[in-house]
Amino acid sequence: MMYDKSIFTQKTSIDRFIFAVENGMYVQAHELLEDDWRKYKKIWKDTQDEEYRKKAKAVQGLINGATALALFFIKKRPLSYKKIWEVFEKYKALLDCIELNDKQKYYEARDLLIRINKTIKTN
Repeated sequence: MMYDKSIFTQKTSIDRFIFAVENGMYVQAHELLEDDWRKYKKIWKDTQDEEYRKKAKAVQGLINGATALALFFIKKRPLSYKKIWEVFEKYKALLDCIELNDKQKYYEARDLLIRINKTIKTN
C-alpha cells in the first residue's frame, strides 16, 4: 500500500506508529513497524536467540493490534477484527520480558491500542 510518508516526521518507528494510531491511520501504523519486525525475525532465524523471537512477536503483536483496528474501523470486518485482536492479546505481555530502546514508548503504543479497542462495541 502506498501512502504519503512525508507526514511522518517523528524520529523513531515507534513514535511514528503512535502518531499514526492516534490519528486513525491504522493501516499505515501497521506498515511503520514492519521493518523492525522483519529485523528481529531475521536475527532470531539466524541466531535462534530467544530474546529476538520475543522481540519479533512483541512487535508483531502491536502490528496486529493496529491491523485489527483497521479491520474494524476501516474495512468494516468485525469478525476478522476479533481474530486478529486475539493475536495482539497473545503477544502483548512479551513487552514485559524483553529489552527495547524506548521501551516506555512500546508500552504507550500497547496502551493506546487497548484504549481504542475499549471503544469498540461488538455482538
